[in-house]
Amino acid sequence: MKSRPAKRPALTSRHYFQGFGFMRAFRPKEDREEGMDDILITEKRGHVTVLTLNRPEAMNSLDYELYDALEQAVRTSDARAIVITGSGTRAFCAGDDVKKILSKGAPVTPERAAKAKETGGLPPAADALLHTDIPVIAAINGFALGWGAELAIMADMRVMADTAKFGEIFVTRGLCCDAPGLGRLAQLVGREKASELLFTGDVIDAAEAKAIGLVSRVVKPEELMPTALALAEKIAANPPQAVRSLKAGLRRTLDPDWRDTGKWAITEIRRLMQTADAKESAAAFIEKRKPVFTGN
Repeated sequence: MKSRPAKRPALTSRHYFQGFGFMRAFRPKEDREEGMDDILITEKRGHVTVLTLNRPEAMNSLDYELYDALEQAVRTSDARAIVITGSGTRAFCAGDDVKKILSKGAPVTPERAAKAKETGGLPPAADALLHTDIPVIAAINGFALGWGAELAIMADMRVMADTAKFGEIFVTRGLCCDAPGLGRLAQLVGREKASELLFTGDVIDAAEAKAIGLVSRVVKPEELMPTALALAEKIAANPPQAVRSLKAGLRRTLDPDWRDTGKWAITEIRRLMQTADAKESAAAFIEKRKPVFTGN
């Protein structure tokens, strides 16, 4: 009797992105303020607040709870400067935890749905970051991929470990990036280089990130947080009302209507997720082969 061939695993939303291994960073409990099940560690250092994405087992990827915690932390902050980083050494943020966010059991509560409607399709955490008058510094300690790359470029300044990587990888999954990748990336590196990064999905190292103007400083991993904190403390030492006015002025002068762009982006992402090319990307990933895209 012939044995049946192994059944091909069904494609689900979890196959659109894949995490890597992790290393947990140790941080003394007494030096931190805990909340939201400790998925976001909030540390207050004088007038500077450090927000650490704390899901190292998932490459600090974002699920609904972490999105909520990040939004709340930014909107309610009374800091003069905010530093955002990731736990461990492998990842700053590997993007969305697609398995959790797109699974049938994902907790899309009425409150979350109402909040998303208020921000016009722009993720509420992105809405908070793009509209805050508090200067934000991203301390990029490892991979910043997908929405992790978006998170990094929503900051006003970026300090990057020389071992870290950056990639707007949406196109390789048959998807469009979110609003910050469309608007902020071109502001930072120019339209031509932004187009190259978005259209190719290339993942670049810290040296290239600095060369193209994506980050202002590249340092050794052990120097990352001291460098980011020194910059934050220098900003925090200035008159806070003047600093906030300057940031509001930059936003007023340079930024598009983020909510309108967000509404367009989420509509495109939802449409693209249903295409044959997006499904082919997922299939090729789990079958460890090169995808063949047809434009369908």
